[in-house]
Amino acid sequence: MRDSSRLTRRAALGLTAAALPLSAATPAHATTIIGGDRLARGGIQARGTTGLPKKLTARSWLIADGESGEVLASFNAHRRLPPASTLKMLFADTVLEKFVRTERHKVTDADLAGIPSGSSLVGVKPGITYTVEQLWQGVFLRSGNDAVHVLAHMNGGVAKTVAEMQAKAEDLQALDTHVVSPDGFDHAGQLSSAYDLTLFARHGLKNDDFRGYCATRTADFPAGGKKTFQIQNTDRLLTGAWGLGTYQGLIGVKNGYTSHAGNTFSGAATRAGRTLLVTVMHPAAGSNAVYEETAALLDWGFGTGSSAQAVGTLVEPLSEGGAKAGAGAEAKSAGAAAGGSGSASGRPSTWRLLEGGAGTVALLGGGAWALRRRRAGKNAEKTAAKTARKAAGRHARETDVEKTDVESADRG
Repeated sequence: MRDSSRLTRRAALGLTAAALPLSAATPAHATTIIGGDRLARGGIQARGTTGLPKKLTARSWLIADGESGEVLASFNAHRRLPPASTLKMLFADTVLEKFVRTERHKVTDADLAGIPSGSSLVGVKPGITYTVEQLWQGVFLRSGNDAVHVLAHMNGGVAKTVAEMQAKAEDLQALDTHVVSPDGFDHAGQLSSAYDLTLFARHGLKNDDFRGYCATRTADFPAGGKKTFQIQNTDRLLTGAWGLGTYQGLIGVKNGYTSHAGNTFSGAATRAGRTLLVTVMHPAAGSNAVYEETAALLDWGFGTGSSAQAVGTLVEPLSEGGAKAGAGAEAKSAGAAAGGSGSASGRPSTWRLLEGGAGTVALLGGGAWALRRRRAGKNAEKTAAKTARKAAGRHARETDVEKTDVESADRG
């Protein structure tokens, strides 16, 4: 009896672990699949096309049609990674429409309090009056965390702005994103994904001001009195700086870098009436790599990739009639989407558990396997064996990438 009770407790532990939020096995961000199950898989996803760039070192990337929202190809689309200043796109999506361009604000010391040490700055100074347009130029061109903090204080404070950004991310159905600060600087738990950043870029480009700011190459910025100094956009594909040529048809959108996040970039370009969106996160090395890999993906998309069949879609915001993610969607391989780093702490409690997902099945299979080893010959053995076989078969189906659809093997 003691042996039977002990086995029952162990089996119960395995089953309980599978029923609880899967913090140890499947991060909470993977519990709802956004944009189609194929985007939840690890590795390159592409269909009906060849010729994808061979020297892509990024840990995650995605290319999509800006008009239709069709995802043409991706690599670890939902992998959660630090976004650096590309998170400023979400800041703009959240705050930009709240103030008219001509509104003026005299900066105080309080407006600039709490800016992280080592931040990128445009040169905002207390005592100087700026227009909202100038502050946004500081955000988009120089990625100025000082300009972000002033606008956040104008919006009611950093904490209020962070909460609104998180709510905006949820409305956009960017469920890989967890916001800690409005500027994208390195903070524990501040994460996003190539998929989410592309959602932010696509949504922002529908706004004329957003589109104008991210396409601006240079601007005159107040220095006090009647003096100004020129600021230049740090998007090297837009300006052709650091040995790179300007990319034909480039619109913007936003770059980012921190020592922890590495380089990230979301870009958009239009050629022959077609707009493509690309996000590249954390290429292996080199300050130009994020731009070179973005340009290579854009070249592919405007060329060979024009025949690509969609592997997923960029969903529409809930507030604009978009269908809620998970409603009728199959979340088959969320475990593959988990491939990124970072804690799932701080995720909204309303997120649904993945029913029938790979993480749960794997835990059930593991618990059943332990039970089968110790209860050979009993009914539990038959049930456990069946569960394990089903789990193994399902896992094989879910993680296998169709060789005919993918140009190169999975990475990472």
